[in-house]
Amino acid sequence: MKGIIVENISNLYRVKIIEECSDVEGKIYEANARGKFKKEDITPVVGDFVECEVVKEDKEKDRVSIDKILDRKVYIKRPKLANISKIILVVSSKHPKPDLLMLDKQLAFAEFLGIQALIVLNKIDLDKEKSFKEIKRVYEKVGYKVLETEAKEGKGIDELKKELKSYTNAFSGNSGVGKSTLINAIFGKDITQEGEISKKSRRGKNTTTSTKLYEIDENTFIADTPGFSTFDISEIESKDLASYFKEFRKYIPNCEFVGCSHLKEENCGIKNAVKEGKIEQERYDRFCKIYQELKQKEERKKW
Repeated sequence: MKGIIVENISNLYRVKIIEECSDVEGKIYEANARGKFKKEDITPVVGDFVECEVVKEDKEKDRVSIDKILDRKVYIKRPKLANISKIILVVSSKHPKPDLLMLDKQLAFAEFLGIQALIVLNKIDLDKEKSFKEIKRVYEKVGYKVLETEAKEGKGIDELKKELKSYTNAFSGNSGVGKSTLINAIFGKDITQEGEISKKSRRGKNTTTSTKLYEIDENTFIADTPGFSTFDISEIESKDLASYFKEFRKYIPNCEFVGCSHLKEENCGIKNAVKEGKIEQERYDRFCKIYQELKQKEERKKW
């Protein structure tokens, strides 16, 4: 039977059967992976499409064994997820303050993976200065869709639901930005544990403990997962980073030097575009920081 892994805690899985014309289609089984995966150094992850078969244990409860992992369209190493088709990047307008460096890392990684990205500006009611409007302007200019939400009040939830339709969606963002609250608002009930913001530090406490897919509608899933607060994009090589900044691409051919880093070189197409106001200065500054981080990691690997 064909199924999709919808939850993973340690080495235990839950698999939803998606085999058409099966009398158990839609049923969710607890599952174990075959020992051969360990020998082959392969680990099934949430979002994997798998072939499995029922293992009779007793009359009350059947389990399935995961026999084969089908080809992955997308694989994220940390947190481990497969076949994600859209990533929802949640940024809080206040408490915690917007982390745009993290956002740009995530956007670059989405471009690297070849999956759609949607930016959600949450907690806009707390932003009395309306500074989120400038964030929205910058990223819409780049070419990303940006939604405004107030998760606790349900504002923007209907529009967000439409954006999720027919995708396997991963919610990403720092702890405390309201990912779990948004997911609960989408379902209209508390299906995930909501985090609390420490009043003293205003930093989020990570509350999600397992990777899980929630089904909203037919062929529409949401992944709620820990680990995105330590988002790792080291799979991207520093020399390729500029090509994953959407608005940079068309200016790269204007660089005088092949292999231009876009940091110190003269006659750089990207730097000239910044001077001319075609690329936002702050986006370029964050690109430089991310480039230096990747470069340092690459240098350390050499040693």
